[in-house]
Amino acid sequence: MAGLFATLRRPTNISSSNFQSSSVFASRFLYLLTVISVSLAVFAFVLQWRGGLPDPTTRWIPGDDPNEAGSKPVRLSSSSSGCADILGQSRTASFPYFRDWKFNFGSDLRPKISITTSTSAGLEQILPWMFYHKVIGVTNFFLFVEGKAASPNVSKVLKSIPGVRVIYRTKELEDVQAKSRIWNETWLAGFFYQPCNHELFVKQTLNMEMAIVMAREAGVDWIIHLDTDELMHPAGTSEYSLRRLLADIPEDVDMVIFPNYESSVERDDVKEPFSEVSMFKKNYDHLTKEMYFGNYKEATRGNPNYFLTYGNGKSAARVQDHLRPNGAHRWHNYIKSPKEIKLEEAAVLHYTYPKFSDLTSRRDRCGCKPTKEDVKRCFMLEFDRAAFIIASTLTEEEMLHWYREHVVWTDKTLIQKLIKKGILTRIYTPMAIVQGLKESGVFVSVIASAHRDIIKDESLSSAGNRNASGYPHITDTFPRKMGRILEPQSTARKFVEFSKTDRQAIPPESPPGMDGIDLTVTKYLLNNSSS
Repeated sequence: MAGLFATLRRPTNISSSNFQSSSVFASRFLYLLTVISVSLAVFAFVLQWRGGLPDPTTRWIPGDDPNEAGSKPVRLSSSSSGCADILGQSRTASFPYFRDWKFNFGSDLRPKISITTSTSAGLEQILPWMFYHKVIGVTNFFLFVEGKAASPNVSKVLKSIPGVRVIYRTKELEDVQAKSRIWNETWLAGFFYQPCNHELFVKQTLNMEMAIVMAREAGVDWIIHLDTDELMHPAGTSEYSLRRLLADIPEDVDMVIFPNYESSVERDDVKEPFSEVSMFKKNYDHLTKEMYFGNYKEATRGNPNYFLTYGNGKSAARVQDHLRPNGAHRWHNYIKSPKEIKLEEAAVLHYTYPKFSDLTSRRDRCGCKPTKEDVKRCFMLEFDRAAFIIASTLTEEEMLHWYREHVVWTDKTLIQKLIKKGILTRIYTPMAIVQGLKESGVFVSVIASAHRDIIKDESLSSAGNRNASGYPHITDTFPRKMGRILEPQSTARKFVEFSKTDRQAIPPESPPGMDGIDLTVTKYLLNNSSS
């Protein structure tokens, strides 16, 4: 107590008084510094614990290799009942995959990568898909939207995100595409004037043609066409980076083929495929012939093909003169045969019928009759045809039984056997990234930011608004059944002759079937049939 109140006493001599004053000041100053330091430390800890202080210097957790397909999820926590919404924010520690939610990368980062897609999905699917690809290095997105994706509450959120360009399917857009040179060429002609999947295939190709022009205007180096149920999987790079992967591609390569893996769901109640599904069936291109055909029957499980849907992958094209689409799966060039390579590790992860509701949603988009003859006009792949008939003719209980039998993997013994054989594989990294983005509040932030802008613009007439592409925003663009076949503006089409570099558009194709087994593989199967 004497020390604390020393300054209240009259000093007996000057030197003693000065010494005591200095001591009191020093002790109080040190005490104040200690209190401030402890308070700041506690405050920082609270912010970090609540996920409110992302670490901009840490992109990956030290000691975890996100490139390994079998690596375990990183710092994930189970979702509570109060966090069921995929766009919700968790109170657990965040996964520092990003600098900030905008991901507004500078133009100095090379190569610049763009993705184009045609979608009618909602924010619950598009935002995780988009920000996952931003994390692995994609800078630009060209979104051709209709249906739910074109509604004001969805499209305004998408347009608020840096690097995103939204193009609405309006009459003006269709008039522009009706003048495309594609209608006068032969490579896509086999898909003209047919409903459902064929119409979608033509629409995607026309959208890809426009996206090439947009990519060149944006100074993009590579362009990829993906659906919003597909994720790029840049395995084989130490950083799990699509940018790093494409930066290492030799300069004389024009196109990179990514074989696709197909999701193998283990439950019939999946709600968020990107953060719930971790098992995938490998592509034929990533297996030996002996391994593929030797396990074909068990891997197919009575379905028409090894994959439920397509097996010929997707591709990335280097943006250059005379580039053109070659259907939704490939790119081509008008004046040369592109040099292409196929990657041995990287892949496209295709989340195929991961939700039971996918059966009815696909059915509702097509107006064909549920007969074996009519579905051949509407769908290119056998499983899609069967699924459409099932969804159109059975009760919900019967559909669920069919879905469990043909889509859901419930046989644990078979799963372990095919994982051991290398047919099935576990891939956790996309799940970890999407879950980390959700827990860090990225999706909530972008929606909240766009919502503030929507409130500011409420006084504007929706008829006067125009999107970034120059086409008017039409709010009445909700899903319609595909029946009105896309047509060119002129009904008299003139086809140009094939040149040496012409190549027919590549549709979605099933993997090789048992008819593709050669004598060597047949001998292998006979020798190993007893095992």
